[in-house]
Amino acid sequence: MKNKIKLYILVLFLTLSTSLPAWAQTSGILLCDDQGKTIYAKNPDKPLIPASTLKIVTSLAAIRTLGPDFHFQTWAYYDKTTCDLYLKGFGDPLFVSEEITRFAHQISSDLFKKVSEGQISSVVIRNIIVDQTYFTPQITIPGAGSSTNPYDATNGALCANFNTIFLKWDNRSRQYISAEKQTPFPDILAQQITPGSKKTDRILLSYDLRQNYPGILMHYFLKASGVEITGSIQKGIFAGSDKNCIVYTSGYSLADIVKKLLEFSNNFIANQLMLTMGACIYGPPATLAKGAAVLNKFAEETIGLRGVTIVEGSGLSRRNQVTPAQMREILIAFMPWYEFLKKNGNEFYKTGTLSDVRSRAGFIRGRDNRLYPFVIMLNQSRTGYDAIRRMLKAKVSTASRPLNP
Repeated sequence: MKNKIKLYILVLFLTLSTSLPAWAQTSGILLCDDQGKTIYAKNPDKPLIPASTLKIVTSLAAIRTLGPDFHFQTWAYYDKTTCDLYLKGFGDPLFVSEEITRFAHQISSDLFKKVSEGQISSVVIRNIIVDQTYFTPQITIPGAGSSTNPYDATNGALCANFNTIFLKWDNRSRQYISAEKQTPFPDILAQQITPGSKKTDRILLSYDLRQNYPGILMHYFLKASGVEITGSIQKGIFAGSDKNCIVYTSGYSLADIVKKLLEFSNNFIANQLMLTMGACIYGPPATLAKGAAVLNKFAEETIGLRGVTIVEGSGLSRRNQVTPAQMREILIAFMPWYEFLKKNGNEFYKTGTLSDVRSRAGFIRGRDNRLYPFVIMLNQSRTGYDAIRRMLKAKVSTASRPLNP
């Protein structure tokens, strides 16, 4: 009789398990209060693909490792003997046209000052030599494609404008021109870029062009500042040192960068931060292995998580594995910077989407003004996503309702 009862229970369990909705078997959901006390949980310890919610981990690691007030630097060195100008990058993800313009003015001002002090006879640059060696070359991010779509922008030590250029068709001149007034489209680029059929198109530059693009823009802005340039753009090794170079400090703090990373879910920025942390902790050149090691070590030793798998910093890879309970601990640690997340009503959040993967993580502000961390991770099916969000918000509303006197 006992064996029949056990068999019945087993059959009943299997029937209930297989009759659950698909999303319930491949999902993890968790809601807690600001002290980590669970209000609702489903599969909290199930390893799942976080998609772009992983960027919260990368952001938190960067803030803790580099500091919110950290500013990236880019170096320049003028060799008075050869008249060559050297540029060296250290992974600045926001080395955009406006920043390069300011750096060019800093360089030209320094050169004109040297002329006035008699250190050099004239403001002439022969070659502009770009040093990319702080990162190992051609880093491949797991999960990233190899298309010319800006979504697949590659990483490097010295990248200008995310390794892209934004063009538009000009009917008057019957040619493509820059779609951004702050970014030129020099002939050297026009000769090598063939846009698609779109009237406006943001183009990911070829690998060779990416290496020299910062130098091409610097060449343009230096000439606009009155500097004569007689040579070409080349790749090479920085000839100066931290003692005799011109240091440009980015106008963006790390806090500014993280806000943009989370607002636009920028894969390029996320992995630039990961790679930079790897070089800072383990020494240059930056590699994927060093960057991933920093994130995994941070998750284990700083947050206290075991069994997390992080292979890159943006959430592009399906090999990334995090449980909802682990993401809860990450959110609690991220709480001081919750306002860096996108806001919609009383919700601060980061979403993540891959094929058949949908995730969302962040905080719901309750009626008591407390923050309630939540995690939604749906793998293999997106069914029930909106219903889950409504359910979690209703639970927060109930949990945060003031008690009757």
